[in-house]
Amino acid sequence: MQKRKILWSLIAVIAAALAFGGVVDSPSERYADAALKRALVTFAVARTLNGVISVAQGTEVAVEPGGVRVTFTLGQVLDPINDLVERFSGVMLVAASSLGLQNVLLGMSGWWGINLLVLVSCAYALFAIWMPATDTRRAERAERILLVSLFVRFAVPLVVIATNLVFDTFLAAQQDAATVALDTTRVEIQEISDAAAPRPQQDASLADRLGAIIDDSVSAMNVRERLDRLGDRVSDTSEHVVMLIVIFVLETILLPIGFVWLLAQVLKLLVSRATRRSD
Repeated sequence: MQKRKILWSLIAVIAAALAFGGVVDSPSERYADAALKRALVTFAVARTLNGVISVAQGTEVAVEPGGVRVTFTLGQVLDPINDLVERFSGVMLVAASSLGLQNVLLGMSGWWGINLLVLVSCAYALFAIWMPATDTRRAERAERILLVSLFVRFAVPLVVIATNLVFDTFLAAQQDAATVALDTTRVEIQEISDAAAPRPQQDASLADRLGAIIDDSVSAMNVRERLDRLGDRVSDTSEHVVMLIVIFVLETILLPIGFVWLLAQVLKLLVSRATRRSD
């Protein structure tokens, strides 16, 4: 019995110190801000890529090697990822909103009123535990109140910290690589679309015309090669988009919900054990 009193007293004192010391709040706020910035950067990349694709889909790359007009249509190459990128933009908006909500909840959990609740719960628990001839039911009720107040105060910061640890360990490198790949695809699509801009017609000598025919022939081969490479990159880009969707759904929805559920189960277990001791 004495050991139990000492244990709960230590829990109460440490909880009060953590609540007012900001030991848990500072890293969780830093992690949440970094996660929100990552989501906004990726959202901006996705929206830019979607805009470039929308413009490029109606673009025809036309060259005239040897006077024979050859036309390449970008829309046929970009169709496979157009809808996927649009859906990905929607997922990123939801992810950014979820991370913004986490920031709001972090601010609420560190509110002075919540800290005061923890302090009162700790004081009541110490009083109920060490009061001479104390009622056992009162002590265990104080313990349950303390546990609930600790859950309200520390659940969100702990979930943010745990989610960030999982992200840094398993997901960060994949997200960086996928984001860079999307931006590279955007640049390549933009370059091909810009190359399709018609050149102004002007009077030229015979030598200039022959040079233009040679340039057009080389350009046709280059454009065909770049479109082939772009087709391969589009396939890879689809995989990167799907990977980013998985990463952000895990980081902003599934992992936080899973950690909240885990903490709730631990709280339920501790409260039920305290209740059984009083029976």
